[in-house]
Amino acid sequence: MLLSKRAAAEFFGTFWLVFGGCGSAVLAAAFPTLGIGFVGVSLAFGLTVLTMAFAIGHVSGCHLNPAVSVGLVVGKRFPASELPAYIVAQVTGAITASGVLYLIASGNPAFSLAGGFASNGYGVHSPGGYSMLSAFLIEVVLTAFFLLVILGSTDERAPKGFAPIAIGLCLTLIHLISIPVTNTSVNPARSTGPAIFVGGWAISQLWLFWVAPILGAVLGGLISTTLFSAPQEPVREQMSK
Repeated sequence: MLLSKRAAAEFFGTFWLVFGGCGSAVLAAAFPTLGIGFVGVSLAFGLTVLTMAFAIGHVSGCHLNPAVSVGLVVGKRFPASELPAYIVAQVTGAITASGVLYLIASGNPAFSLAGGFASNGYGVHSPGGYSMLSAFLIEVVLTAFFLLVILGSTDERAPKGFAPIAIGLCLTLIHLISIPVTNTSVNPARSTGPAIFVGGWAISQLWLFWVAPILGAVLGGLISTTLFSAPQEPVREQMSK
Protein backbone atom coordinates (compact mmCIF):
# COMPACT_ATOMS: atom_id res chain seq x y z
CA MET A 1 0.00 0.00 0.00
CA LEU A 2 1.18 3.53 -0.77
CA LEU A 3 3.05 5.32 2.01
CA SER A 4 0.65 8.26 1.69
CA LYS A 5 -2.31 6.00 2.53
CA ARG A 6 -0.49 4.43 5.45
CA ALA A 7 0.46 7.86 6.74
CA ALA A 8 -3.20 8.93 6.43
CA ALA A 9 -4.17 5.91 8.54
CA GLU A 10 -1.64 6.99 11.17
CA PHE A 11 -3.10 10.51 11.14
CA PHE A 12 -6.64 9.30 11.80
CA GLY A 13 -5.51 6.65 14.27
CA THR A 14 -3.50 9.14 16.32
CA PHE A 15 -6.38 11.61 16.13
CA TRP A 16 -8.61 8.94 17.69
CA LEU A 17 -6.08 8.12 20.41
CA VAL A 18 -5.66 11.75 21.48
CA PHE A 19 -9.30 12.70 21.06
CA GLY A 20 -10.52 9.63 22.93
CA GLY A 21 -7.86 9.47 25.61
CA CYS A 22 -7.30 13.16 26.30
CA GLY A 23 -10.98 13.82 25.68
CA SER A 24 -11.90 11.45 28.48
CA ALA A 25 -9.48 13.28 30.78
CA VAL A 26 -10.68 16.77 29.86
CA LEU A 27 -14.42 16.14 29.55
CA ALA A 28 -15.24 13.17 31.76
CA ALA A 29 -12.56 12.43 34.37
CA ALA A 30 -13.84 14.81 37.04
CA PHE A 31 -17.38 15.31 35.81
CA PRO A 32 -19.52 16.42 38.78
CA THR A 33 -20.32 13.47 41.08
CA LEU A 34 -20.02 10.91 38.29
CA GLY A 35 -16.53 11.35 36.81
CA ILE A 36 -14.72 8.37 35.32
CA GLY A 37 -11.48 9.13 37.22
CA PHE A 38 -8.04 7.66 36.57
CA VAL A 39 -9.41 4.19 35.84
CA GLY A 40 -11.80 5.50 33.21
CA VAL A 41 -9.12 7.57 31.52
CA SER A 42 -6.77 4.58 31.52
CA LEU A 43 -9.42 2.43 29.88
CA ALA A 44 -10.16 5.15 27.33
CA PHE A 45 -6.55 5.27 26.15
CA GLY A 46 -6.37 1.49 25.98
CA LEU A 47 -9.63 1.27 24.06
CA THR A 48 -8.54 3.81 21.48
CA VAL A 49 -5.49 1.72 20.64
CA LEU A 50 -7.40 -1.56 20.70
CA THR A 51 -10.14 -0.30 18.38
CA MET A 52 -7.73 1.39 15.97
CA ALA A 53 -5.46 -1.66 15.89
CA PHE A 54 -8.39 -3.63 14.48
CA ALA A 55 -9.42 -0.73 12.21
CA ILE A 56 -6.06 0.24 10.67
CA GLY A 57 -3.55 -2.35 11.88
CA HIS A 58 -3.73 -4.05 8.49
CA VAL A 59 -3.10 -0.72 6.76
CA SER A 60 -0.27 0.98 8.66
CA GLY A 61 0.55 -1.26 11.61
CA CYS A 62 -1.26 1.19 13.91
CA HIS A 63 1.79 2.77 15.54
CA LEU A 64 0.03 6.03 16.59
CA ASN A 65 3.19 7.03 18.39
CA PRO A 66 6.62 8.31 17.22
CA ALA A 67 8.34 6.34 19.98
CA VAL A 68 6.67 3.13 18.84
CA SER A 69 7.73 3.80 15.26
CA VAL A 70 11.32 4.39 16.39
CA GLY A 71 11.24 1.23 18.52
CA LEU A 72 9.99 -0.81 15.57
CA VAL A 73 12.85 0.52 13.45
CA VAL A 74 15.31 -0.54 16.16
CA GLY A 75 13.54 -3.90 16.36
CA LYS A 76 13.97 -4.31 12.58
CA ARG A 77 10.24 -4.41 12.06
CA PHE A 78 9.78 -1.09 10.28
CA PRO A 79 11.89 0.65 7.60
CA ALA A 80 13.72 3.78 8.74
CA SER A 81 13.01 5.43 5.38
CA GLU A 82 9.29 5.61 6.27
CA LEU A 83 9.83 6.98 9.78
CA PRO A 84 9.59 10.74 8.94
CA ALA A 85 6.25 10.33 7.15
CA TYR A 86 4.79 8.38 10.07
CA ILE A 87 6.01 10.86 12.69
CA VAL A 88 4.64 13.85 10.76
CA ALA A 89 1.26 12.12 10.38
CA GLN A 90 1.14 11.16 14.06
CA VAL A 91 2.03 14.61 15.37
CA THR A 92 -0.36 16.31 12.95
CA GLY A 93 -3.16 13.96 13.97
CA ALA A 94 -2.50 14.66 17.65
CA ILE A 95 -2.51 18.44 17.18
CA THR A 96 -5.69 18.29 15.09
CA ALA A 97 -7.45 16.17 17.71
CA SER A 98 -6.37 18.57 20.44
CA GLY A 99 -7.77 21.46 18.42
CA VAL A 100 -11.14 19.77 18.00
CA LEU A 101 -11.17 18.87 21.68
CA TYR A 102 -10.36 22.47 22.61
CA LEU A 103 -13.29 23.75 20.54
CA ILE A 104 -15.64 21.30 22.26
CA ALA A 105 -14.32 21.89 25.79
CA SER A 106 -14.41 25.67 25.42
CA GLY A 107 -18.17 25.42 24.88
CA ASN A 108 -18.41 25.08 28.67
CA PRO A 109 -18.01 28.49 30.37
CA ALA A 110 -16.17 26.82 33.26
CA PHE A 111 -13.44 25.41 31.00
CA SER A 112 -9.93 26.81 31.39
CA LEU A 113 -6.55 25.80 30.01
CA ALA A 114 -5.24 26.44 33.52
CA GLY A 115 -6.51 22.96 34.33
CA GLY A 116 -3.76 21.56 32.13
CA PHE A 117 -5.83 20.29 29.19
CA ALA A 118 -4.48 16.75 29.78
CA SER A 119 -0.90 17.93 29.24
CA ASN A 120 2.00 15.93 30.59
CA GLY A 121 4.25 17.45 33.23
CA TYR A 122 6.62 17.01 36.13
CA GLY A 123 7.36 18.90 39.34
CA VAL A 124 4.49 21.24 40.16
CA HIS A 125 2.78 20.15 36.93
CA SER A 126 2.83 16.45 37.84
CA PRO A 127 -0.59 15.35 39.15
CA GLY A 128 1.16 13.92 42.20
CA GLY A 129 4.01 16.42 42.42
CA TYR A 130 6.68 13.96 41.23
CA SER A 131 10.16 15.17 40.29
CA MET A 132 11.69 15.43 36.84
CA LEU A 133 13.84 12.35 37.55
CA SER A 134 10.79 10.31 38.58
CA ALA A 135 8.96 11.41 35.45
CA PHE A 136 11.92 10.59 33.21
CA LEU A 137 12.46 7.15 34.70
CA ILE A 138 8.83 6.07 34.58
CA GLU A 139 8.42 7.22 30.98
CA VAL A 140 11.57 5.31 29.92
CA VAL A 141 10.63 2.11 31.77
CA LEU A 142 6.99 2.03 30.69
CA THR A 143 7.75 2.79 27.04
CA ALA A 144 10.41 0.07 27.00
CA PHE A 145 7.90 -2.49 28.27
CA PHE A 146 5.27 -1.18 25.85
CA LEU A 147 7.65 -1.99 22.99
CA LEU A 148 8.34 -5.43 24.42
CA VAL A 149 4.60 -6.13 24.43
CA ILE A 150 4.13 -4.73 20.91
CA LEU A 151 7.05 -6.68 19.45
CA GLY A 152 6.16 -9.84 21.34
CA SER A 153 2.45 -9.86 20.56
CA THR A 154 3.07 -9.23 16.86
CA ASP A 155 5.83 -11.85 16.66
CA GLU A 156 5.11 -14.48 14.03
CA ARG A 157 5.33 -17.12 16.76
CA ALA A 158 2.66 -15.45 18.90
CA PRO A 159 -1.04 -16.46 18.77
CA LYS A 160 -2.63 -14.78 15.78
CA GLY A 161 -5.24 -12.07 16.08
CA PHE A 162 -4.70 -11.18 19.73
CA ALA A 163 -2.07 -8.44 19.37
CA PRO A 164 -4.55 -5.52 19.53
CA ILE A 165 -5.97 -6.84 22.81
CA ALA A 166 -2.54 -7.26 24.41
CA ILE A 167 -1.37 -3.84 23.22
CA GLY A 168 -4.57 -2.07 24.29
CA LEU A 169 -4.51 -3.66 27.73
CA CYS A 170 -0.82 -2.84 28.11
CA LEU A 171 -1.52 0.84 27.44
CA THR A 172 -4.36 0.71 29.96
CA LEU A 173 -1.98 -0.72 32.57
CA ILE A 174 0.63 1.90 31.74
CA HIS A 175 -1.88 4.64 32.46
CA LEU A 176 -3.05 3.02 35.68
CA ILE A 177 0.55 3.10 36.89
CA SER A 178 1.70 6.52 35.74
CA ILE A 179 -1.15 9.04 35.52
CA PRO A 180 -0.26 10.32 39.04
CA VAL A 181 3.38 10.79 38.00
CA THR A 182 3.27 12.47 34.57
CA ASN A 183 -0.35 12.26 33.43
CA THR A 184 1.12 9.49 31.25
CA SER A 185 2.77 10.13 27.93
CA VAL A 186 4.82 7.21 26.52
CA ASN A 187 3.90 8.98 23.26
CA PRO A 188 5.54 12.20 22.04
CA ALA A 189 2.66 12.97 19.65
CA ARG A 190 0.07 12.63 22.41
CA SER A 191 2.14 15.03 24.55
CA THR A 192 2.65 17.57 21.76
CA GLY A 193 -1.02 18.02 20.87
CA PRO A 194 -2.29 19.39 24.21
CA ALA A 195 0.99 21.24 24.92
CA ILE A 196 0.56 23.34 21.78
CA PHE A 197 -2.68 24.76 23.20
CA VAL A 198 -1.54 25.14 26.81
CA GLY A 199 1.79 26.74 25.87
CA GLY A 200 4.12 28.07 28.59
CA TRP A 201 5.10 25.36 31.05
CA ALA A 202 3.69 22.57 28.86
CA ILE A 203 5.97 23.54 25.98
CA SER A 204 8.99 24.03 28.24
CA GLN A 205 8.57 20.52 29.70
CA LEU A 206 7.69 18.85 26.40
CA TRP A 207 11.32 17.83 25.75
CA LEU A 208 11.09 15.15 28.44
CA PHE A 209 8.07 13.57 26.78
CA TRP A 210 9.98 13.22 23.53
CA VAL A 211 13.36 12.15 24.91
CA ALA A 212 12.23 9.66 27.58
CA PRO A 213 9.67 7.70 25.48
CA ILE A 214 12.03 7.49 22.50
CA LEU A 215 14.89 6.32 24.75
CA GLY A 216 12.57 3.74 26.30
CA ALA A 217 11.42 2.57 22.88
CA VAL A 218 15.02 2.16 21.73
CA LEU A 219 15.80 0.12 24.85
CA GLY A 220 12.71 -2.02 24.35
CA GLY A 221 13.59 -2.63 20.72
CA LEU A 222 17.17 -3.55 21.59
CA ILE A 223 16.10 -5.92 24.38
CA SER A 224 13.61 -7.63 22.11
CA THR A 225 15.99 -8.07 19.17
CA THR A 226 18.88 -9.15 21.39
CA LEU A 227 17.06 -11.68 23.54
CA PHE A 228 13.84 -12.76 21.86
CA SER A 229 13.96 -12.08 18.14
CA ALA A 230 13.43 -14.41 15.22
CA PRO A 231 13.19 -13.50 11.53
CA GLN A 232 10.01 -11.42 11.22
CA GLU A 233 7.76 -9.85 8.66
CA PRO A 234 7.14 -6.10 9.06
CA VAL A 235 4.50 -5.36 11.68
CA ARG A 236 2.13 -3.74 9.20
CA GLU A 237 2.13 -6.87 7.02
CA GLN A 238 1.81 -9.31 9.88
CA MET A 239 -1.17 -7.55 11.46
CA SER A 240 -3.05 -7.82 8.17
CA LYS A 241 -3.20 -11.61 8.49
